[in-house]
Amino acid sequence: MRIFLNDDAHEVEAATLAAALESLGYGGRKIATALNGRFVAAAQRSLTNLVDGDKVEVVAPMQGG
Repeated sequence: MRIFLNDDAHEVEAATLAAALESLGYGGRKIATALNGRFVAAAQRSLTNLVDGDKVEVVAPMQGG
């Protein structure tokens, strides 16, 4: 299926948000996620199913001052 990760199209076979993030190289990283504009907590990612055309946003914390 095709999903959009931070506005870039990706073909994934994963059924859940957690599996898609793992396959796209985000496994184990500290990130915040949203699916179609709604925040998804880390604990809910493995329970969150994806459908063709979903829009996923990933934000990683940055350090600085």
